[in-house]
Amino acid sequence: MSIGILGAGAFGTELARNLSARGIPAVIANSRGPASLAALAEELAPHVRAVSFDEAARADIVILAVTWVKLANALQGLPHWGSRIVVDAANPDEVPSLKPVELNGRLSSEVVSDMLPGARVVKAFIDIEAEIFNEPAPAGGRRVLFYSGNDAEAKRQVGDLMAQMGFYAVDLGSLAVGGSLAQFPGEPFPGINFVKF
Repeated sequence: MSIGILGAGAFGTELARNLSARGIPAVIANSRGPASLAALAEELAPHVRAVSFDEAARADIVILAVTWVKLANALQGLPHWGSRIVVDAANPDEVPSLKPVELNGRLSSEVVSDMLPGARVVKAFIDIEAEIFNEPAPAGGRRVLFYSGNDAEAKRQVGDLMAQMGFYAVDLGSLAVGGSLAQFPGEPFPGINFVKF
C-alpha cells in the first residue's frame, strides 16, 4: 500500500520521520511544491520522498496533515478519491489559538467526509502531540492511538499501519462513535497519554 502525506507542518513532518525510521515507504507534499521540502527529503531518504500535492493524493492511503482552516482549499482540484483510504488527522480548531471551529453540531469527520466523495475515511492520529510522535514505546510500553471509521477493511489497514509504526492501535468503532470520543478540542481522549504495558 502506498502512503501519501498531505501537509508538511509539525505533524506531517514527524509522521514522515516515524515512517522513515521504520523503513516504511511514503511520499509527502505541501502547498509550496517538492522543492521547498528538499532538506526534509534528503533527511528522510530513501524511504520518504517529496512530491507534488496531486501525486501524494493518489496514494492508496492518504493522510491529511493540513490544518483545519486550510483543508477545504487544499483539497480542491485533487483527483477523484475512488475508494482510496483517507486518514482524517485534522482537528477542527483555529491555529495557534486552538479555539474550536463552529461545526453546527456535526463531527469534524462528517464534514471531512463530505469533502472527499467516494473516499473511505478513517479518523486517526489526532490524539497525541506532534513532538511525541516519534516516541511510540515510552518506558517499555506502547503508546495508544485511537482510530474510527465506517469501513472495516479501511480501518484494519490503518490499524496495521499504526502497529508497524510502533503504536498500540485501538478501534473506537464508527466515525460517529469514535469522533465523539477522540475529536479535539472538546472530547475526552485527546491529550491523555495512554500507554499499553
